[in-house]
Amino acid sequence: MLLDPKRFEDLVRQLTYEFKLWRRLEATGRSGGDDGFDARGYEIVARVDEPSASAEDGETIEERSTLNEGADDRLWLIQCKRERVIGPKALVKYLDDTVLGPDEKLHGLVFTAACDFSKRARDDFARKCREMEIEEWYLWGKAELEDRLFRPENDHLLFAYFGISLIIRRRSQRADLRARLVMKRKAHRMLKDQSNASLLLRSPDATDYPYAGDLADFKKNPLWMVWPYRGLSHDGLKFCVQRYFAYLSDDGKSWDAAMAVNDAISRTHDDPWLGEDRDDEKRQMIYEFWNKIPEANQAWLEVVGLVAFDDILDIDDLGDENVQAPHVYAPFAPGRRGPFKGFIAKVETIGRWERRSFDPQEISDSRIEYFPAVFRELNNDSK
Repeated sequence: MLLDPKRFEDLVRQLTYEFKLWRRLEATGRSGGDDGFDARGYEIVARVDEPSASAEDGETIEERSTLNEGADDRLWLIQCKRERVIGPKALVKYLDDTVLGPDEKLHGLVFTAACDFSKRARDDFARKCREMEIEEWYLWGKAELEDRLFRPENDHLLFAYFGISLIIRRRSQRADLRARLVMKRKAHRMLKDQSNASLLLRSPDATDYPYAGDLADFKKNPLWMVWPYRGLSHDGLKFCVQRYFAYLSDDGKSWDAAMAVNDAISRTHDDPWLGEDRDDEKRQMIYEFWNKIPEANQAWLEVVGLVAFDDILDIDDLGDENVQAPHVYAPFAPGRRGPFKGFIAKVETIGRWERRSFDPQEISDSRIEYFPAVFRELNNDSK
């Protein structure tokens, strides 16, 4: 976000408030005719006079140090340029154009610009300041200004000028992290004994639960569903939404699956809304074919859906008379995607030892034709 010149001057002046101990910091640039600088500051320099006879009358050091208040203040000039590029010659010329009063001695200079300065520009700037007998000088380019803005003490300026607050962001991140960890611990505590059990995923908008109305319409846009629970992931709960008898080659780079029967779908007595009476005859035929595959190549294809901790509103570990298993509440997306943030597919062999696996990015990734065509076709009526 670009600031107009006056706002940029205001920002720089406010960034210098804590830079020194000022007696006064004047916004000279706003009135025009600024003699080459946009703000003038008087730095307080504490000077204690030598002890005198007055001290014998009970005068404190602090009282004696204020007798010459302001007489030893150091003059600082602050110049602001909102230019994209300032070369060495232009930078030195800005210093040449600085005008001081006949009785003014410049102690310090802060030159600021919303651009980056080259090494040569910085070297020429320092040389010119020494020629002008300036004792302290600072060149604040884009990087230096950003460094100062991102300091905690200047967070209010970052928010006022750019609408960004790192403190508020950190507080929000802390609150989000705490909420995520609280939900993770709660899920672990309530669901640790539910691995492979079928749980109910339920939308908070499902005010008509358990009455689905027209099942045909409900299946197109369900607000609750039952899936086998597969445990905790690093960022959510895993549920198996597809499970098929599969084959994995010896090199682990090609595979096939019998997708005609999805073993992850619940029976109607477990899920009276989306459950199906599985074709046990076809499943038996698939199993008999799969059972003849060498054991080293026998595998399962599972597609796991992830419900993110951030999306889980609550967990009811008591269930109800319709689904006695725990209920997990999370927002549902329109359609049949449900509450799932994403899906992961994995083909894994069944062997207890030397188990091999393959993670296809797409269902068609490295898939070969191993099972008969009648077994390979996906049942599109499934969930």
